[in-house]
Amino acid sequence: MSRVSSASFAVKSHNAHKRNTVVTRAGKTSIQFVKGLNETSVPEVKLTRSKDGTNGTAFFIFAEPDVFSNGQGDITGMFLTDQEGEMSTVDVNAKFINGKPSGLEARYVMKTEADWNRFMRFMERYAEDNGLGFSKK
Repeated sequence: MSRVSSASFAVKSHNAHKRNTVVTRAGKTSIQFVKGLNETSVPEVKLTRSKDGTNGTAFFIFAEPDVFSNGQGDITGMFLTDQEGEMSTVDVNAKFINGKPSGLEARYVMKTEADWNRFMRFMERYAEDNGLGFSKK
């Protein structure tokens, strides 16, 4: 069993006084829970990676995703789309408060170093396209 190191990153808006929403444009990076409909809430992303770099996991936490408020349809997974294509996971869980959906958590597993590098390229593009930045916690 390999040892795991962890890092925590938060994707934060440079305009902290504004509501944490992201306007995405066609052809840019996007995160979707319903195919074809971009999620505009900004996730917190926590990463873990084995010391030998052979595998890792990204945990996405969406505090108030608009997929609930817009009645967009059934959540079929989390889809990370950019110019290289699409990565996806079906490991998505809703959080409820008083019987109402309040948040989403998703887990994306990277099984190889190439998967890790691909994911990091997506995150860099997502941050750049949406005026966000990584901050180490």
